[in-house]
Amino acid sequence: MSDLRSEFMGVYEQLKGKILKDLDINLTNGACDWVAKMLDHNLRGGKLNRGLSAIDSYSLLKEGKQLTSEEIIQISSLGWCIEWLQGYFLVHDDIMDGSSKRRGQPCWFRLSKVGMIAVNDGILLRNHIAVILKQHFRGKPYYVDLLELFNEVEYQTASGQMIDLITTQERDLSKYSLPIHRRIVQYKTAYYSFYLPVACALLMAGENLDNHANAKDILIKMGIYFQVQDDYLDCFADPQVLGKNGTDIKDFKCSWLVVKALEHCNEEQRKLLDENYGQDDEACVAKIKALYKDLKLEDVYQEYENNTYEELKNSIEDQETKLSKAMQAVLKSFLAKIYKRKK
Repeated sequence: MSDLRSEFMGVYEQLKGKILKDLDINLTNGACDWVAKMLDHNLRGGKLNRGLSAIDSYSLLKEGKQLTSEEIIQISSLGWCIEWLQGYFLVHDDIMDGSSKRRGQPCWFRLSKVGMIAVNDGILLRNHIAVILKQHFRGKPYYVDLLELFNEVEYQTASGQMIDLITTQERDLSKYSLPIHRRIVQYKTAYYSFYLPVACALLMAGENLDNHANAKDILIKMGIYFQVQDDYLDCFADPQVLGKNGTDIKDFKCSWLVVKALEHCNEEQRKLLDENYGQDDEACVAKIKALYKDLKLEDVYQEYENNTYEELKNSIEDQETKLSKAMQAVLKSFLAKIYKRKK
């Protein structure tokens, strides 16, 4: 994995260098320096799981065949397009949520001299994807499919973000439920985090995405499970390990934890939720966390995680006739990476 990550980072430097070289033709040195700093701040330092998963998926689809140098560069470029897309989402998401830290460092918009310039920087990140795809895939038969895929996933993710924000804005716990939570996370997280890396690998392998609907359904379910993990870790993980401070409680997020609390609480506990959830006050946050412990939501989560893992594993194995061995390997690889994760 270390060698793969090293090669992957090497492709990042190539892609960044080409973008900066193109910028240098028309823009000032100050602008190029700004973009270089912006790219490094928002694209380096993360786990890179989505981008690396595209490479893993393509390798598994090739069923052990050694990848050529050209294939490695191409699939790594697609992986970085996914990381660029996530960077674009996160820059804007941090602004909308008023977050302080991301990946253990200040959010981009929090840096001095950046501020709301970060909005435009996010737009630049999104446009870089089109530049990279044009540079590396314009002559490929699946070029238009890639463009449509990234457009579709961006639209789905932005729709999920919209549902999340307007649901939070209403500040009415009675409207929070598992179906609402599922709809938010399916669109906001699952499509770009789980389906997109595999879809990129499938297209590069010459596959028609319409022939892999069963795999897509399983990947979306994994994405929902992944976000439930995120909701749990936002509250219970060590911020030093997680790389950020959890904000779901003070932000009044439709988190899996608060939905479960609403299901399990009594009248007095519900009153405590109404009075303290969504307050930007550490004392209120502490009361909600104490309530979660009283309701034994850590145990509820452990049961959910174990049951979901078994269901996903069985759904992969039970569709042996509908999923190729290579696709089963891809799905099992994804599941193994996220089961019992700590950050």
